[in-house]
Amino acid sequence: MDYTDILEKLVSGDLLEYQIDPQKDPEDAFVFQQSLRNYGKNKKITGRAGRGGVITYTSIENKPKY
Repeated sequence: MDYTDILEKLVSGDLLEYQIDPQKDPEDAFVFQQSLRNYGKNKKITGRAGRGGVITYTSIENKPKY
């Protein structure tokens, strides 16, 4: 799967967050992580692990206050 579109939408603010569950689909989570590392604007995206291992990715400019 190509995650470039999701990453672009996160940075632009069109998508407020993207969640991925590595316990449910570890291969998909790994591919997303690789895509994020290779993405040119990866410093503008942050991830936060929640209970149960679900990771929520947001733009640093749209980051919710926890």
